[in-house]
Amino acid sequence: MKPYILEQSNWKQIKNNKYDVAILPWGATEPHNYHLPYGTDSLETSRIAEDAAAKAWEKGAKIMVLPTIPLGVQNVGQIHLPFCLHTTPSTQTIILKDIVTALNGQGIHKLVIMNGHGGNDFKPMIREIQPQFPEMFLSLVEWFKILDPDNYFEEGGDHANEMETSIILHYFPELVLPLEEAGSGNQKNSKIQAFRDKTAWAPRRWDKVSEDTGIGNPRKATARKGGRFLEDVSDKISSYFVELARCTPGDIYE
Repeated sequence: MKPYILEQSNWKQIKNNKYDVAILPWGATEPHNYHLPYGTDSLETSRIAEDAAAKAWEKGAKIMVLPTIPLGVQNVGQIHLPFCLHTTPSTQTIILKDIVTALNGQGIHKLVIMNGHGGNDFKPMIREIQPQFPEMFLSLVEWFKILDPDNYFEEGGDHANEMETSIILHYFPELVLPLEEAGSGNQKNSKIQAFRDKTAWAPRRWDKVSEDTGIGNPRKATARKGGRFLEDVSDKISSYFVELARCTPGDIYE
């Protein structure tokens, strides 16, 4: 039993401890090329949260990792694929508010949302919910934005790419098909220059930009690469957990 994982904890343990921070991993359920599981975003985010929590717990931080929410916001062209589960931002906001309401009433006033899906956008949700709960301190960690992937991986992309494949190979090798069965992850570029140079933005039509649902070539992925990245990213996140557990939210500015 890991005392910082809620699903493994019991009432005797929780009754006799005071917790400073709750961690809410949030992923998605969607295709990840041909070789990775639908639960990739949720699986990897849950394990990264667990690894970071373990390191923070060893340093004395009283934290608890909540069950992962596997419901993400999906793009047009992905939604119609079988078992791709689309949740609207308004629904996510309701779920998040319900969790904040529960924690606030239980005296747990620090919540970290750990996002593992690029289609989720929690900043406006936090801005909406935070004023309704002045005692709560809400914050966001997006693990895939913390480190420069070029320092760890050879190929780019942002979906079922070398980075994600390496991570799942490290955590769940039994869930990865042989990489020769993976699609190339080629992305078709827009004909509109403003989208190519990031002057403008629009959601990607997934069925138009990728033939295999992947964005980024996964073929050079290895578990070793994934482990190296995960060690460093969990160090960074655990340091934040420790700082947050020790701080008073009303007194965090110099």
